[in-house]
Amino acid sequence: MEPIEVGDPGWIDYAEFGKRFVTHAVTERRIEAAVAGITGRGLTIGPVNLAPAGLAGFLAEGRIDRPVVVRRGSEIAFDVRIPVSLRVKILLGGKPLRSETVVSIGLTFHARTADPLLIVIDIPSVQPTDVSVLLRLSAADSVAEWLLDPIAGLLQREVAYRVNAMLRDPGVMRSRIYDVEAIVARARSPHRTRTEFDWIDYAEFGRRFFPRIVTRDRLEQFVTHLADRQIEIGPLRTGPRAAAEVTVRGEVGRPVLTDRVPEAAPADDDIALVRFDLLVPVSLDITVSVLKDNHYRADVEIPLQLTAHAADPLLIVVEVDPPVRENIRLEYAAQGMRAAVLGVLAGIKKQIVARVVRVVRAELADPAMRTLDVGDRIDRLL
Repeated sequence: MEPIEVGDPGWIDYAEFGKRFVTHAVTERRIEAAVAGITGRGLTIGPVNLAPAGLAGFLAEGRIDRPVVVRRGSEIAFDVRIPVSLRVKILLGGKPLRSETVVSIGLTFHARTADPLLIVIDIPSVQPTDVSVLLRLSAADSVAEWLLDPIAGLLQREVAYRVNAMLRDPGVMRSRIYDVEAIVARARSPHRTRTEFDWIDYAEFGRRFFPRIVTRDRLEQFVTHLADRQIEIGPLRTGPRAAAEVTVRGEVGRPVLTDRVPEAAPADDDIALVRFDLLVPVSLDITVSVLKDNHYRADVEIPLQLTAHAADPLLIVVEVDPPVRENIRLEYAAQGMRAAVLGVLAGIKKQIVARVVRVVRAELADPAMRTLDVGDRIDRLL
């Protein structure tokens, strides 16, 4: 995860995170991209005969223009107008009539979420009533206005039919499916060719997001920076009349991160937070000076718990829960007979453990190192 500037996070639940994620990810630009595959495509309708022996008819030719997309307030829905540049050539009794034509398609697109972690731009089938046709003849040709209604009706039906066929094109279908898990992993999605979906709501999308995206492998980079960190403690004074001076030198080993099994199933209206167990090993060389130096070798294991939280506006924050003191293990061995019988180390064992824990937690304390701005990340990946 890349460090960012953060203040005090405003916690939100996973369900709210899901809705915010979809709201942020699905923009006017991405809605436009969902139908970009039909922009510029040619459209030909006819020639169509409207009277026997070719006494009246028309031929329409043109192309699909770039759509105009407007978000519908705060909803994850978009009003989309697809202009169609169409030239209609009308013939009456073998004579061409001068006409003006304005055609556009009006639809509402919705962003929906589907199993396993998909955002799908749901594009409705175009109905003839969604196609607006404005057809006018010049004043000189007004005698043929009886042709306009049947031509407009045919254009509505034919434009709807042809645009639906374009929207069913596999390339266009793929452009409206966002597999969030594959995008984050920078992998090829197995779901881009799907045409049927198991829909889930935004809250369920958020609840699925965290265990699928905040994984042990991705958190490894957050904790591995601890390895080889140097620890220096002291000198400390201890023993009768503080006669002993204790100095501690050491380093952090490679932390071990494991998935944490939930202790109990969550209630129906709750969701288990994504948690991980982190075991931080620390090797220490301890010197106790009482008249002469006495050396000890110590191994400390600090169990920590990491919890993935959602925060305002669209952040993932990994919190480090404090360790339970009783679960911290310290084992030491004296080097030499005099050190073995000195016994002074037992008196400051808790003090050494407390100092080591403080150093490790300080290394993990910076919120910028354990916070991911999901909105910024998605903007760069999509």
